Order: sequence, then structure tokens, then C-alpha cells
Amino acid sequence: MGATTSSQLEKDLGSDQALANEHFYGLVNFGNTCYANSVIQALYFCKPFREKILAYRQSHKKSGIQKENLLTCLADLFSNISSQKRRVGTIAPKRFVTKLKRENELFDNFMQQDAHEFFNFLLNAISEVLVEEKRKEQTNGNIKTANGLTKRSNLVTANVHDYSARSTDGMKQDLTWIHEIFQGTLTNETRCLNCETVSSKDEDFLDLSVDIEQDVSISNCLRNFSNMETLCGDQKYLCETCGSKQEAQKRMRIGKLPKLLALHLKRFKYVETLNRHTKLSYRVLFPMELRLPNVKSTNGDADKIFDLVAVVVHCGSTPNRGHYITLVKSHYYWLLFDDDIVDLDLNFGCMVILRWTDCYYNCFGCTSCFFLVDNLVGLNTKMLGIEKNMDKTKEDMEKNTIEMKEVKKYVKILIDSTKE
Repeated sequence: MGATTSSQLEKDLGSDQALANEHFYGLVNFGNTCYANSVIQALYFCKPFREKILAYRQSHKKSGIQKENLLTCLADLFSNISSQKRRVGTIAPKRFVTKLKRENELFDNFMQQDAHEFFNFLLNAISEVLVEEKRKEQTNGNIKTANGLTKRSNLVTANVHDYSARSTDGMKQDLTWIHEIFQGTLTNETRCLNCETVSSKDEDFLDLSVDIEQDVSISNCLRNFSNMETLCGDQKYLCETCGSKQEAQKRMRIGKLPKLLALHLKRFKYVETLNRHTKLSYRVLFPMELRLPNVKSTNGDADKIFDLVAVVVHCGSTPNRGHYITLVKSHYYWLLFDDDIVDLDLNFGCMVILRWTDCYYNCFGCTSCFFLVDNLVGLNTKMLGIEKNMDKTKEDMEKNTIEMKEVKKYVKILIDSTKE
């Protein structure tokens, strides 16, 4: 981020006390590392995740252990950002990127990578480090007791109520704060149409991937995710009660919601006739608040509402080409992170992609309990004739929120007119 851009953003943010302890730092791109930069920015502004990372860094620093891994590199990066004197600037995540390439050869090149794959790899890598450290801690017997004996730290066990649980296959698994934040449960329900017996099987998830269709909302996508499926013919269900294969109805529901929902829209589809993946450039509508329509009501999660906080966006026409950016919400501000560039986005996404004219308009979504990895199909915003108002006060933000509803109507008119 250039000095002019950085100083301008600081002026735009003004002296708002709500942002006094917040930092907005762009990340240098080391050759097609936008996929990593975008996910890191989204996670940094997911408060539960950032707090755990910074707490880990503090504990690890006190322990004196110098072993470097992906988690320590990410913790150092987060600490570097949060401890800066200036609110706005640029940081080069060189150590993290170098370690990432050493840990996984998939990312050890200058090719475009998938942000969703990186997100999953990062969460699993962090979880593995935490589990390994916890086991070493237990093996060494270096556990803190009431008589004042010291231990390394509570790197893994902070705020997790049960650190050993049974997975869906009955095997014992170690839980970390990654699971505490991101893990939910899917319930696969099957009803035999002969004896009416309903069987269910739970499956844990750290993120949800949903199929999309043209001109639908996130709620529609999630509703379709739980559509009833009839098992018949060669697909008949082996009913234990009947002791034979029977026709049955099957559906997937959300049994338990995570604290932070990571939602991935499946825009990349493999087409056999083309022998390659193509991108589904569909418009998908995102609300600022989301109530999932397919949640079991037995545990009280059915009434849970998720607030929009961040979104990772792929700009481009194909899976192998394009660029990743991130939109995040900090208090009542929305900001656009494009590698080392950080801009205030008053219009919740409408001012994005001035440099990416091969895109079409779409909305964005992700929350404090809902983190979205999407692929943007955006309209060239020059068509909208919208000018950024550089006086970013609270009053302006509230006014722009109202005006944005009218902008979206206008965008739909523009899109519909291009189809004619």
C-alpha cells in the first residue's frame, strides 16, 4: 500500500474511538499468494479466531520453545499487525508463506491456488500442531497444579470443555480451540418407507460446502442442501429393522451449529465433456443476517442468527485464472483488502472490482459465526456512476446503508437489461 493510499484511509477512518485498537494492514503478494492473503485477512477479523491466535503467541513466547511451524508463523504475523503503532499500513508475510510452501508442496509454486483448499489446510495444520503439543505436554507430565508447579501453557485447552471426544466412527479424537470455534455437526437422517424406522448418523464439519443455482439466495442453497432424497432401485436402503433392502427417504440436516460458520459456495464444477473445471457465474444473494433453514430444533440452534463479517472472493472467469480479495466488517465499517491495498467500502461491495472488468455483480457474505469463501461475479461499477464519499462518519454510513438498497435495485435492472 502506497503512502498516499495509507494516509488517505487513515483520514477516512478519522478519530473514531470504536476503531482505536483496530489495525488495517495490507499483505504483500509473493507471486500469486492472494489466495492466502485473502483467507488470512478474513480470519484476522474473525474475533474469536484472532483472540485464540494472539493468546497462543503470548503463551508460546513465555514457554521459550523456539520450534517454528505454520501456527507460530501465523501467530507472529497476527501479533505484528496488532502491535503496530499506526492503524494502517502494509506487512510482508514472508515467514508464513515460506513455511507454507515447505509444509505443503501444493502451495510451493507460483500458480493460482484455491482459497478454500488453503483454508481447510490451515485449520487442519493448526489443529495438528495443538494436538501434538498437548500430547507432548501430557507425556512430559508438565502440567500445572494447585501447588504452583508450572506448565508450558494452556496452548490447546483454553476454553474447550471436552478435549477428547468420540468421532462419528466411534474413534477417540482430540479437540482443540479450532473445533471449539468452527466445528458443527451434520445429521444424516434415513427413514425406511416400509417400517417407518428413522435412523440417524452424525458427522462433524469445520466448513459447509453448498451447491448453487442461478438467482438464488444463501437460504435457498442451504435449503436445497437438505432436500429429501428417495432411495430406490439399486440405491435401496438396507434397513436393520426389516432385515432387508427397502425404499427409504434420506436427508441431511444441521444437528449442531458452530460458533463461527465457514460457508463455501461450490462455483467450480467439473464438466466431463470439456474434461476440465468451469466456473458457475451465478448471482447468489447474501443477507447481512442469516438464519439457517435446515437446523434441528432440539438444541435451540434453530433460532440462532449469524451476522455478516467477512468474505473471501474469487474474481475471474475460470478456476485457474483470476484474483482473490477479501471484504471484512469492522464495527460498522466495511473494508476491501486486495493484497497490499486496503480501501473503505461504503457500499458493502458495490465499489469492488474496478480493475476486474470480466466480472459480474454479486453480493458478499460471511459472519462472526459465518465465514464465506465465494467467487465474485461482479458488475463493472463504473456503470453505476457511484462516487465514494470520503467523509466517512457514522451518519454517512447509516445513510449509505439505506441508499445501498436502492443501488441494488438499480444493479438488478442493469443486469436484467444486459440479458435482453
